[in-house]
Amino acid sequence: MFFGSLLLRLCILLLAVALLPHSARAGDAVDSVGQDVATVIALSELPAEARETVLRIRRGGPFPYERDGTVFGNFERVLPVRRRGYYREYTVPTRGVKHRGGRRIVVGRSGELYYTDDHYQTFTRIRE
Repeated sequence: MFFGSLLLRLCILLLAVALLPHSARAGDAVDSVGQDVATVIALSELPAEARETVLRIRRGGPFPYERDGTVFGNFERVLPVRRRGYYREYTVPTRGVKHRGGRRIVVGRSGELYYTDDHYQTFTRIRE
């Protein structure tokens, strides 16, 4: 009786796992534990202002915004979860906007680059 109940529970669990949607689509970046993190875009496909921001990051500045280079907390948990301080954020200027706008480049300590144009709701992994 106990073995049959346990076997039935195991079968239900295996069926539930098999029916889960596979979230990693072709063209997505996946971190070392298989977490779906972002779609991928070539650096050359980014808006000109984003490419310029990446160049400034590579050169070490100068940066036009006071908050450039500050810690990105990843509170939205859209990017792979890392220790606080792993990510830094930089503003991508938006024409016609008098404030920072919602476009950013986020850089991981290992050099990985991400772009968001909707203030951290979604990210695109940048392929150089």
